[in-house]
Amino acid sequence: MHMEMCSVNPETANPTPKACPQCGSSQRLYKDGLRYLADGSSLQRWLCRNCGFRFSQSTAKSQQKINVAAKLRTLQPGSDLAEAAIRSRNLAIKKTAYDSAFSLSEDVGAHSVTIVGKALNTLRSYTSNRRVCVPTRGAKNLVISETRQEKPMREGTMETADVKGKLVEYLWYLKKQGRCEATAKGYISTLKTLINYGVDILNPETVKLFLAYINWSGGTKKHAVEAYNGFLKMLKIEWEPPKYKHVGKLPFIPTEEEIDLLISAVGTRTATLLQLLKETGMRIGEALKISWIDVDVQRKVVTITPEKGSQPRILAMSDKLIGMLQRLRKKSELVFPARRKEIAINFYRQRRNVSEKLANPRIHKISFHTFRHWKGTMEYHKTKDILHVQQVLGHRDITSTMIYINIEAALFQNLSQDFYVKTAKTIEEAGKLIETGFEFVHEFNNVMIFRKRK
Repeated sequence: MHMEMCSVNPETANPTPKACPQCGSSQRLYKDGLRYLADGSSLQRWLCRNCGFRFSQSTAKSQQKINVAAKLRTLQPGSDLAEAAIRSRNLAIKKTAYDSAFSLSEDVGAHSVTIVGKALNTLRSYTSNRRVCVPTRGAKNLVISETRQEKPMREGTMETADVKGKLVEYLWYLKKQGRCEATAKGYISTLKTLINYGVDILNPETVKLFLAYINWSGGTKKHAVEAYNGFLKMLKIEWEPPKYKHVGKLPFIPTEEEIDLLISAVGTRTATLLQLLKETGMRIGEALKISWIDVDVQRKVVTITPEKGSQPRILAMSDKLIGMLQRLRKKSELVFPARRKEIAINFYRQRRNVSEKLANPRIHKISFHTFRHWKGTMEYHKTKDILHVQQVLGHRDITSTMIYINIEAALFQNLSQDFYVKTAKTIEEAGKLIETGFEFVHEFNNVMIFRKRK
C-alpha cells in the first residue's frame, strides 16, 4: 500500500478546523476547553454547534495521510498502518475479512479511552470504522463506542418519541375534558419535569418512588399527583395515588408605596397592565383577555371575562388608569396582544432591575397574583364586608375569600382604631364625605353617621 507522509509546521499544529469531521459541512465551531496529552502538551478541543460533535486536533506526529484509493479491497490487516500503530502499543484489534472495505468494520468513537483510537479519526482517507481495545489491569476489554445522536439529550432523559406522543395526546385529552389552557399546559409541564429527572412516566411505581424521595413541598407533590392521575386515566391504567397535603401559607402583601414604585419604574405598557391589576384585582389571564371593546371610557368601567370558574364582573377604573390606557397604541383587538410568556419574562426582568436599583428585595417578591391578594386585603380593610370582596374578586366559593380576613387582621393589628366621625343630613353632604374617604356606619333620627380612621 502506497503511503505518503505530510510535513506539519509546528506553528500551525493546532489551526482552526475548516469543517466538522462528523457532519463534514458545518463551520460553526466553538472552542471547548483543552485536551492534555501524556507528554504535558495540550490540544484545543472544538464543539460543533450544528451536530454537537466534540473533537480535537491531533498532534503533528500523527498528521498522516494514506493513499488507499487503488488497493482498498486488497489490504491485509497485518500491513495496515493503523493496525501497526495499534500493535506498537501492545493493543489488540478485531480481525476483519481480507476483502472487506473499512466501511464494513465497526466504529471508532471520538471519545474512546485510548489515544490511538482518537488518532485514527485524523487519517483523512481512512473511514475510522474499526474497533479498538481499551487496556485494563489483567485483561483487555473491547469497547464499542456509542453512535452519536444527531441532537444530544440531557443525561437521564426518558423522553422518547412514544412518550412525546403520549404527552400530545394527553394535552388534547385535557382540552376535551373541559380543562382551561393554563391548567392543561401546567399539567404537561409537570410531566416534562418528571421526564427530565429520568422518571419513566409509563410506570406508576417509578413515579411514586420518585415523589417519595424528591425534596418538593407538599403542594408541589400534590399538583404532580393530580397531573399524573389524569395522564393514567387517559391510558386507562389503575394505580393507588399517594396522598400529599398542601401546607397553607399566607401570601406576601407589599405596601402600596412599593407597588407604586414598581409601576412607575417599568415600561409604559407593563405599567398600564400593573395599574389595571392593582385597581381591579383581576387575574393576569383575565387581564390579557381584555379587548378594547371591554373598556368603557365614558362610564369608567371595564368588563372582565372570567377564568378558572370565577364570576363575570364589571369593575370601576380611575381617571389615572383610563389615561394610561388611552396612551397605548392599538396594535390589535386586545389591549395587551403579546403572549403571556413574553409579558411575564419582560416583567420579571424589569422587576429585578427595579429591586436591585432601589436595594429593596421585597419588590422582587411582587408577582402578577400579588396585586390580586393586595386588592382583596385592601377592600376588606376599607369595607369589612367579605361579601363585597368576594364580588370584586369573582370568587364562586366564599371560602377562598375568607383568607383576607386573617391577612387584614395581621397587617393592620397595630394601627390605631381611633376614627374621625362626621354626620350628614342630605345626600350632597354624604357624597362629599364619601369622596374624602369616610365610610357609612349607621343612620339615626334621619342623620347619617360616617367615620374614617385617623
